[in-house]
Amino acid sequence: MKYHSAVLFVTAIETSTKFYTQLLGLKVADDFGNNLAFEQGLSLWQVQGSHEIAKNLPVPGLGNRFELCFEHEDMDDLYEQLKSAKVKFFQHLNEETWGQRTVRFFDPDGHLIEVGEPMELFVRNLAQRGLSETEIHKKTGMPIVTVNEILNLK
Repeated sequence: MKYHSAVLFVTAIETSTKFYTQLLGLKVADDFGNNLAFEQGLSLWQVQGSHEIAKNLPVPGLGNRFELCFEHEDMDDLYEQLKSAKVKFFQHLNEETWGQRTVRFFDPDGHLIEVGEPMELFVRNLAQRGLSETEIHKKTGMPIVTVNEILNLK
C-alpha cells in the first residue's frame, strides 16, 4: 500500500478552490471539474447529493476531529490577509507555550486549518529573544542536538 493524499469533501468546489489557491497559495496539479488535486498532496472533492459520502457524513457526535497544518514565515501578514478575507477564526494569532506563533481558522466547509511558523524560524526567534539552547530545548521539547543544528552551534 502507498499513501496517496488527503481528501476534503466540500460543498462548493469553486469556493473552496478559490480559498485554497488565492488565500493559502496552493497550486492545482490536476483539475477534474468536481475534484481536484493540489501539488502539495491535498485534494478537494465536491460532494454530490447522490454520493454515499453525502448520505452518511458527518457522523453525529464526531465533529471536526483533525486539522490541516501549514507553515508560513510571515504570520503577521497572513493574519491580516485572513482578517481581510473574513475567515471564521478558531484561534487568533497567538504564541503557543513552546514558542511557535500559530493561527487556527476554518475553510468554507468548516475544516480546521492551522498555520504556524516553521520550526527553524521560531527556534531562531527564541534565541534572538535571549534564550539559550538549553532553555529553547526545555521550552520546545526539541532535542538539544536539533536546537544546536538550527542555531548552527554543532
